[in-house]
Amino acid sequence: MTAEKTSAALLSVFAACAMTFMKVITGILTGSLGMLSDAAHSGIDLLGAGLTFFSVRVSGKPADEDHTYGHGKIENLSAFVETGLMVISCIWITYEAIDRIFFHPIEIKLSLWPFAVLITSIGVDYWRSSQLIKIARRHGSAALEADALHFASDIWATLAVLLGLLATWIGERFHLRWLHFADPVAAIAVSALIFKFSWDLASKTIAVLLDSAPVETRQRMINAVKRVDGVLSVDQARVRRSGTSYFADLTLSLSRHLTFQHTEDLVREATEAVQQAIPGADVVIRTIPKENVAETVFDKVRAVASRNNVVLHDVSVQSVGGRLSVEQHIEVNETMHLRKAHDFVRRVEDEIRKEVPQIASVLTHIESEPSTIELPISIERDRQIESHLRNAARRFPEVLDIHDVLIGRVGDRIQVSCHCTLPDSLEMQHVHDVITALEDQFKLESPEVYKVLIHPEPVSDNHHH
Repeated sequence: MTAEKTSAALLSVFAACAMTFMKVITGILTGSLGMLSDAAHSGIDLLGAGLTFFSVRVSGKPADEDHTYGHGKIENLSAFVETGLMVISCIWITYEAIDRIFFHPIEIKLSLWPFAVLITSIGVDYWRSSQLIKIARRHGSAALEADALHFASDIWATLAVLLGLLATWIGERFHLRWLHFADPVAAIAVSALIFKFSWDLASKTIAVLLDSAPVETRQRMINAVKRVDGVLSVDQARVRRSGTSYFADLTLSLSRHLTFQHTEDLVREATEAVQQAIPGADVVIRTIPKENVAETVFDKVRAVASRNNVVLHDVSVQSVGGRLSVEQHIEVNETMHLRKAHDFVRRVEDEIRKEVPQIASVLTHIESEPSTIELPISIERDRQIESHLRNAARRFPEVLDIHDVLIGRVGDRIQVSCHCTLPDSLEMQHVHDVITALEDQFKLESPEVYKVLIHPEPVSDNHHH
């Protein structure tokens, strides 16, 4: 990308240099202000082309510690400086034209040479402006676009000069004195054209330098993000441009019940949506957990637990006399002292009552959460314990199969784990009830077992049945 832009800018420098030299020589030999004004315009083009070449090379540098957004804005700064040079040329040309019309008229020495130079200039300017605008639009280069507009303005300016010289020649040939002023009038026309192009370019360049972005670009980005399933709202959306690059900064509201992994997935989808709306954009997204209007009492209770970074399970809610009563199990670190654990759980309970004013009481069962990794000592499978487990499973018609039974020992405690096959269509509440009842029945038959872990799986995924 940078190589093509640099080559285009360098070619522009050579073309501007050649045309400026030709016009200056012709203007001096003929004394035509129109030709000299066009030469001045081309000279400014030459300065602008050199500035463009420099800015394009610098803008291609990667971001560093001093320029964390890259060096792209130097192209916009270059374009702004070019507009200043163009305005200066307008002022000089207009001043000289007025001076020649009212105070110091000058006779023009006409020949075929200035006409040949002007026609050649129109051809060269048309060719290089069309080439530059294609590359500028392909790479979004403000500097190359400014250069292309410069050369496009040259075409109209040169046509005005050509018509002025032609009118002057007609005036001399047919002795029409009033056509003697055609050359300075053409110069004023050139100045007006240059100013018009300068104004348009300056408006665009200043907008970019002030971090302005098209309203439709921002709205297109917002609409794309809103279509991402899981995004509750777009609270803030900002877009800025630096050279050829866009930077997007968004704040999204997501459900507060999402896991970190799910949140990351949504952020990735939102980023891809922005980059589809604004190709190549550098996107930064901040997320805010937000309460969903469809949240239940259970959702609100779990939200409080999640906010306090605790493991919550077996939540039940009862309605007593129009007031709600919550019972829950919370796991705390196994090394935490009772007093500290009790104070912590009480704060969680206070938060729950504040979150849901309808809740009158909260009863919490405090459990220890293992924080150390034990090294279990493998023991041979105890046929009697496994037999008790399978006997207990036969009492439940929903249990289709018990497999992968493992019996181990951690310290002096026996623990059993297994996989339990159940029908695909069984609801999770029913699954939980069956598994809990199975664990209770098994412990009645094998009271020496300390812990039972039963993993339910659907029959369609069972390769042992």
